Amino acid sequence: MFESFKKAVLAVAVFAFMAGVSEASSIVIKGSTTVLPVAQGTLEAFMKAHPGVQMSLSGGGSGEGIKALIDKTTDIATSSRDIKPSEIELAKSRGVNPVEHVVAFDAIIPVVHPSNKVSNLTTDQLSQIYQGKITNWKEVGGEDLKIVVISRDSSSGTFESWDHFVMKKAKVTPRAQMLASNGALVTAVAKNRFAIAYLGIGYLNKSVKPLQVNGVTASVQTAMSKEYPLSRELYMYTNGEPTGDVAKYLAFVKSAQGQAVVAKEGFVPLMDVKKTGKK
Repeated sequence: MFESFKKAVLAVAVFAFMAGVSEASSIVIKGSTTVLPVAQGTLEAFMKAHPGVQMSLSGGGSGEGIKALIDKTTDIATSSRDIKPSEIELAKSRGVNPVEHVVAFDAIIPVVHPSNKVSNLTTDQLSQIYQGKITNWKEVGGEDLKIVVISRDSSSGTFESWDHFVMKKAKVTPRAQMLASNGALVTAVAKNRFAIAYLGIGYLNKSVKPLQVNGVTASVQTAMSKEYPLSRELYMYTNGEPTGDVAKYLAFVKSAQGQAVVAKEGFVPLMDVKKTGKK
């Protein structure tokens, strides 16, 4: 179900879908690279049913999407983190009223090279690894190999979620490699048997090995129940309550049909789509 990620460059790429109608409605979506495949999949399905709508989609990070919403250069900001109080304050000072829409659930999963013998880490061990206090895999039950720490860059919502769940405001070691997208992290870990990184669940594939956290395996079920300790919501933000085609698109994303697309893209739907079925 993650095959679509192998066929698209999702980091900071721009997808434009033109309807060819002279007076078509237009929707601009910007933001999180984690939410990008959810937005892309639902956008494509929505446009099949609404061929008179022009839509553009780009990544760049949660912070960039929220900044675009504040600057009034996007209709929808996608984000893998909550909007910050400081961002809300800035938005309101510019006449923008951010309204939150939860569109999916996600699990942030620490991943290593498939050859790594480690299968489970606690949140404390993860924190110490990312702070640079644990530097060798033998300290957590692995081989005598130096740990290569790989992280998302600080503009990423996933980076901020990792800080919330794992780091607790502690600083990431300056030796960490900071990369701009989930896809870049997958590639880096797949090529480095010393490495560790963290990904949104939709980017998981066989080239990397997922780790349990506190003895819990990340799955659709454990993410929905929040049993998995690094579970989170994925968001779309609008300026005020959406209207027109923006409202129709968001209603589609939250519908059983839209949530089936979320599940197909490898993320966790808001509902049990198998029981609910497609409408």
